[in-house]
Amino acid sequence: MSNLNQALEYAAQNREKLLQEYKEFLAIPSISTLPENRGDVYRAAQWLVSELTRLGMARVDLIETPLHPLVYAEWLGAPGKPTALIYGHYDVQPVDPLHEWHSDPFDPEIRGENIYARGASDMKGGLMAWLKAVEAVRSTGDLPINLKFILEGAEEIGSQHLPEFLENNRDLLKADFVINLDGQIHAPGKPSITYSLRGLAYFEIEVHGPKQDLHSGLFGGSILNPAQALCELIAGMHDADGRVTLPGFYDSVRPLNAEEREMLAHNPQTDAQWLEMCGAPGLWGEKGYTTVERTGARPTLEVNGIVGGFIGEGAKTVLPAKASAKISMRLVADQDAAAIKGQLEEYLRQNAPDTITWSLHEHSHGPSAIMDTHSPQMQATVKAMTDTFGVEPFFRRDGGSVPVVGMMQQTLGIDTIMIGFGLPDDCIHGPNEKQHLPTLLNGLNTCIRMIDYLGDI
Repeated sequence: MSNLNQALEYAAQNREKLLQEYKEFLAIPSISTLPENRGDVYRAAQWLVSELTRLGMARVDLIETPLHPLVYAEWLGAPGKPTALIYGHYDVQPVDPLHEWHSDPFDPEIRGENIYARGASDMKGGLMAWLKAVEAVRSTGDLPINLKFILEGAEEIGSQHLPEFLENNRDLLKADFVINLDGQIHAPGKPSITYSLRGLAYFEIEVHGPKQDLHSGLFGGSILNPAQALCELIAGMHDADGRVTLPGFYDSVRPLNAEEREMLAHNPQTDAQWLEMCGAPGLWGEKGYTTVERTGARPTLEVNGIVGGFIGEGAKTVLPAKASAKISMRLVADQDAAAIKGQLEEYLRQNAPDTITWSLHEHSHGPSAIMDTHSPQMQATVKAMTDTFGVEPFFRRDGGSVPVVGMMQQTLGIDTIMIGFGLPDDCIHGPNEKQHLPTLLNGLNTCIRMIDYLGDI
């Protein structure tokens, strides 16, 4: 029996052990945003240190930060073979509203084919799949590739201290590629690989008019209402074809070529399914692109909230002194998140009337990322998923943002293989988060095969 088959057999025979250790990990309430759970986050980091040590990593460090610790580990016993940097996070979101959970979020419960607990899908399940894959392969001898781990405890609150750590530890983290299992597949029998993620730029616009709220009867019609001015400015940020009108917004956007459009067309998500999922009466978006292309390969500008004037119950005839809006933009490959602020400022300078004043505040921005689907490590991943699921995965662009992928591409100069074994209906960040166990076990077998196939590069 080959080493690969032995490792797969080990995983099958030790399924109950895997589940028990997975439950132990899930039972730690590592909620990074709540001060009262800071000790639990630390305990989760220590759990990982113990696990990585048990797996035979040659070096395991718990690295303190001003907030929550990082866990670093390495095994470099395969000279001449590729080095993979495994990224993950062990922190989780709060559980509110608790009364909507059908079981204790930190007392994992298996119901049917799913395990329910906070962090089951995002992303303790993915971490367990990789750790148990290493254990299975190690049971047959040495690893055929070199491994480094960087696991953080503050991903759910913005990874505040990770960029500095990456910048200051380039040599320590030097690798050929990153593997990030903080993702999903399309469905249990429809595996997928994310090869692109959109970036994010988030702003708040304030429009000011009179020095205070005014009587709309006495003053209406004599001065420009800031709420009206704001709405007109927002309305002008898209044209009739759904394109964003900020000056230079599309100048650096990488166009979709024929190969990518054909690849994205293999996504089985239909427009009817999309409408059913979101509950909207109809689709809308940039003319000339499919829904899949609009949500992954094209940039957007969205209004996340508008506030101005009286919004209480009943009527109050007031002309507000100010109005504000929160605006976010999802950015695609080659768009500079830091440059977007200048484009928005230029739009406001060109279009805001001189009868109001405005100010712009940037809340955050993060990079987009796009990976090479033809790289040897990506093709090894495709083969591993195909051999496990019995069907070839399709490549997809995800519309959301995972800033660490862009950070590592920009700071370390390496691409990420972005996979995962959660499902779209796993209720991540919400009540009754779950992980489909047959899919997680397929994920474990995929990771075992990845280690083996990557060793052939």
